[in-house]
Amino acid sequence: MSVVEIRSYVGEPSRIGSAAFDHVRPVDGTVIGRIFEAGAEGVEAAVRLASLVYQANRKTPLHQRVAWLQAAAAALTANADEIAALICEDVGKPIRSARFEVRRGADFLLGCASALSQMNGDVLPLDSTATGEGRFGFTRRVPYGVVAGITPFNAPVNLLVQKVGPAIAAGNAIIVKPAPAGTRTALKLAELFELAGWPAGLYIVLAGDRPTAGALVAHPLVRAVSFTGGTAGGDALARAAGAKKFVAELGSNAANIVMADADAADAAKRIAAAAFEASGQQCISAQRVLVHRSILEPFLEAFVAAAKGMKCGRPDDPTTDIGPMVSKASADRVMAMCADAIKRGASYALAPTQQQALVTPGIVCQVTRAARLWEEEVFGPIALVAPFDTVDEALELANDSPFGLQGSVFTRDLGVAFRFIDSFDVGAMWINEASRFRLDLYPFGGVKQSGVGREGIRYAIDEMSQIKFIGIRP
Repeated sequence: MSVVEIRSYVGEPSRIGSAAFDHVRPVDGTVIGRIFEAGAEGVEAAVRLASLVYQANRKTPLHQRVAWLQAAAAALTANADEIAALICEDVGKPIRSARFEVRRGADFLLGCASALSQMNGDVLPLDSTATGEGRFGFTRRVPYGVVAGITPFNAPVNLLVQKVGPAIAAGNAIIVKPAPAGTRTALKLAELFELAGWPAGLYIVLAGDRPTAGALVAHPLVRAVSFTGGTAGGDALARAAGAKKFVAELGSNAANIVMADADAADAAKRIAAAAFEASGQQCISAQRVLVHRSILEPFLEAFVAAAKGMKCGRPDDPTTDIGPMVSKASADRVMAMCADAIKRGASYALAPTQQQALVTPGIVCQVTRAARLWEEEVFGPIALVAPFDTVDEALELANDSPFGLQGSVFTRDLGVAFRFIDSFDVGAMWINEASRFRLDLYPFGGVKQSGVGREGIRYAIDEMSQIKFIGIRP
């Protein structure tokens, strides 16, 4: 297979960028592309074009934005097989999951189009104070202008449209710097959306890695940034961005709590899917599984059985549940975290195995709090199981993390559920559903080191727009 050039799309295919690095197929380590770093030159060209396109389209009526989003959704649907194949090859996601992701991306864009009819302002009662008497005030939402989106590899369609759709709905132009492994997918969407009628330059893709991301968020004409990725990367980009709107969905170490009254078999099945599907490479993948001691044995038996029932293999096989991780380096990191836990006294209920970038599910018990597997985000198909005796102990264990993105509690007791609703430090939580379950209708985002701001259709549109007040003295 010939090695392809992967370059930026700045209104048209660009020759910007001279420094390049390899793009490797996860399933076999083959070099399939050379990614050319856009760098400062590419950022400047992209921002210049995006600014012009934003100014030319800033008064575009809502119905035109609705039409753009609907056309983009139709383009995704019409080219679903090709896009899913790209995801499968470039990031190792099983083809069945990749196809679902493309459908979800199209639905998300349609949801953004529908939400535009609900972009309301407020009428303010200025005469509630004596000095406001005789005056009229109202608010409306207005765009920022040029928005930057920095996206990860693990959902190259879904997490891309989570930024592109709301930014366009709010009236902005957007420049996206995807993770290297997601670049070809982002470029394909840019091509399709322009063929569907989007103005050239409304959505721009910059190829590259950290140098390009840093230069993009720091550019003074970029007025808002939406980032999904690790906490360290988010901290660095926030410092580079400076005083501008910054929305970040960052790291996690999701706790899933199983109470004594829960359906242990149901919880085990749901948490296994949450822990091991997508090779555990999702920010809300189940990592810490806290189980009441009275049901620990039957839960663990069902959990191991559910994990063993998942098929590991080639991502292009429609029956595969777990494909390779994005790279062998990622797989090596995960196995090193497991080895660290074992060295500190942990034991395997199900030992993971590694073949190049493929890691099979691992379940680890007796993990000490000093182990990396307890403290850090594993971002791989590994879960630890720990017992507890009381609700207070479960809460203390669940909150023993610098992260707080999304978690879950399995219980039939409404009173216990509300204990966690009140005291579980996460941005979102589910009762009787595992931590990886997510719908695009609700506000999604974290507390503590898991980020700032919220995604989700209506909430992301709010984040990508700002409130403007208008006061009138007739």
